Amino acid sequence: MMRLTTLLVVLLLGLVAASLALGDISLSWRDLLETLSGSPDATPQNAMIVFDLRLPRLLLALLVGAALATAGTIMLAVMRNPLAEPGVLGINSGAAAAVMAVIVLMPRPPVVLLPIAGFVGAVVMAAAVYLLAWRNGTSSLRIILIGIGLGALASAITTFLSAFGEIGDVQRAMIWLAGSVYEADMVKVRLLFFWLILPMAFAWISSRELDVIRFGDNSARSLGQPVDLVRGLMIVLCTLISGAAVAAAGLIGFVGLVAPHIASRLVGPSHARIFPVAALSGAILVMASDLLGRLALAPVQLPAGIVTALIGAPFFAYLLWGRQHARG
Repeated sequence: MMRLTTLLVVLLLGLVAASLALGDISLSWRDLLETLSGSPDATPQNAMIVFDLRLPRLLLALLVGAALATAGTIMLAVMRNPLAEPGVLGINSGAAAAVMAVIVLMPRPPVVLLPIAGFVGAVVMAAAVYLLAWRNGTSSLRIILIGIGLGALASAITTFLSAFGEIGDVQRAMIWLAGSVYEADMVKVRLLFFWLILPMAFAWISSRELDVIRFGDNSARSLGQPVDLVRGLMIVLCTLISGAAVAAAGLIGFVGLVAPHIASRLVGPSHARIFPVAALSGAILVMASDLLGRLALAPVQLPAGIVTALIGAPFFAYLLWGRQHARG
């Protein structure tokens, strides 16, 4: 475990260095070291590139990746379905519908309103899914089915608004929905960091409860676990974590699916081990996707959400194929 964590940290630090050095204006390693150390030889231009543009961007990518991976780990345990991710709760579709509604229906809404609308839409959709799934208790199957249905409804609302909205407004919304850390700044990084501290800490502390609930409702109850209470609290934590990540960076998909599976295959089924490895894997995935999106078609920049989808979609197909093959 220690060697694996060290390896992931080294890989993360390598991505940090590459993200700070590479871009439209690439810096040599010497220039980067001079800038980071505050050397008198560092130029103001390099300082602006590193500290004002690239550092907030990579920090936001790191936080968003870790948050989505943590939320995905929670969902995999609670839903007991290898294909589950935070989107099962309608978080993504709810955020998308809310942001599209604000941009299309409000005349020139302030930019700061978009992440707020995204977070509110995610929370409202997750609450609706959970409440509609309640029948003297909840079950993972009802949550998944209702989540799919409400997600489809929210997606239909988003499509309707985009079809009848002004072209300029719809384009603004689509840029946000693509998922990107392009407009990162240190204010957004600090807000997301302090927001995530408590829910992510509670999630990691609840590792034992997730280990128990993963065995099924009946087994968990036989071990004395209040299953409905634990499932409800875990869904609240997942919503707070994933909703904040969506609000900060838009819809960056598949991270909550890919990172937890990578972690579980590397360290086994214990959530105390899965959480840190999944968080590191998610951070690496989003940071690498953002860097690749910047460099692949430069000077055009691909949103990180598009790159993660290109990576995650084949992985999702692999999981689905593996599950069907195991049944066959």
